[in-house]
Amino acid sequence: MRTPSGSRGRAVPAAGLGALTAVITAAALLAGAPAAGAGASTGRTAVDGHCARLDRVTVPGAEHQVKACLDDLTTAGTAVSGHTDPADWAGLHPAGAVNPKDVPGIQVDGYFPDTSTSNTTHGWNHDSQFVLRLPDRWNGGLVVAGTPGNREQYANDFTISDWALAKGYAYAVTDKGNVGVAFHRDGRRPGDAVAEWNQRVTQVAVAAKATIARRYGRPPERTYAAGISNGGYLVRWQLENQAWLYDGGVDWEGTLWRVKGDNLLTFLPPALRAYPKGDTQAMYDAGFARGSEFLWPFHHQYYWDLTQRLYREELDPAFDGDTEAGTPFCTSGTPACDADYDYDARKPYRAVEKIGLTGRIGKPLITVHGTLDTLLPISRSGDVYADMVGDRRPFRYYRITDGTHVDSLYAAYPDRLRPLLPCFRGAFEALEGWVERRQSPPPSATLPRPAGGDLVNDCQLGR
Repeated sequence: MRTPSGSRGRAVPAAGLGALTAVITAAALLAGAPAAGAGASTGRTAVDGHCARLDRVTVPGAEHQVKACLDDLTTAGTAVSGHTDPADWAGLHPAGAVNPKDVPGIQVDGYFPDTSTSNTTHGWNHDSQFVLRLPDRWNGGLVVAGTPGNREQYANDFTISDWALAKGYAYAVTDKGNVGVAFHRDGRRPGDAVAEWNQRVTQVAVAAKATIARRYGRPPERTYAAGISNGGYLVRWQLENQAWLYDGGVDWEGTLWRVKGDNLLTFLPPALRAYPKGDTQAMYDAGFARGSEFLWPFHHQYYWDLTQRLYREELDPAFDGDTEAGTPFCTSGTPACDADYDYDARKPYRAVEKIGLTGRIGKPLITVHGTLDTLLPISRSGDVYADMVGDRRPFRYYRITDGTHVDSLYAAYPDRLRPLLPCFRGAFEALEGWVERRQSPPPSATLPRPAGGDLVNDCQLGR
């Protein structure tokens, strides 16, 4: 049964988070003033040796934090030391992906004040958990991330953190303030739980900048946002609404939320109706790509139904009355069945408005999206967001032929799919050149599948 109105787990109200961010911002400004004579960074900076200034590392605004000096901040080391959770990042990268290792430095695990308790990591039973990683040899930059799906704070460790740390970046990530399949119980009103995700990314970005200033003696010179799926959505929202915090971002197949037009709740119900009937044309009409048919059984079993029910419950809980998150795999025609959900008739506009995107980015953004994405069809998400951004804003969009939403599926279909991980990394390096050296990235394009080569570890965006 649905939690009674008023007893949903309570997030920190937006006003409270705003006040907290203001306090942290002040701390960042105070702590971030470089020492007399300090100049611009030229490459990596080693500050007084391994884990130096550990005593100065304090995350402002954190309710709880635990510091550790580690010989290796990458998953090669943290999976052994217990400073990551491999289950959290399982299934997000392709088999055979080569990752760096041996990056020593400081890791801080902790949480910000919050009233919800769905994140049980470390036995803390406390949401708004975060991780900061501060390498000994720092390149002057910061990468900020939120997690994909409803995963916990270690979800990007293999795909983003390892690689960023090896390049010398500090890394900060948040669990977004609520995790798991019951995330929709958080907040007082529809849309509050997802809206909190955006607030928490802002919170961890500001806090990380202040912490970096204390560790290295100066604030980061450049800050990039990066994320996958829901994490990609967070990148978009940050660059639209908090662009002052960042220098750019990379969005890997971000979720599209908009008040009117395409979003999850408009293309998943048609798929839930059409697929069981074998109505292939209706699947194409819903946006699912020709050539993706071999992926439909997996996504029907594991993704479409669950995703539709959870996000519909978050944004339109009244649709199924007291039932919580609908009836799994209900047949079209069953009362209050999510297969029959009609977004335009229900009009949950007020809730979606809290989380909606506009395309009005304020800093450079690069998006990568697979043409065979069978959870977020590219024609109903990536293509639409590219149109929303338009040609007048700093944006590049790379459509990756044969890429799908989950890179781990490549092992099952190496002749039909292509991993997006190396394309994400190529996009990140293109963003670095764009921001730091004014090197214009290759034009937006649909990138053909290479005839050969190491698809798991190499991706050329063009010239």
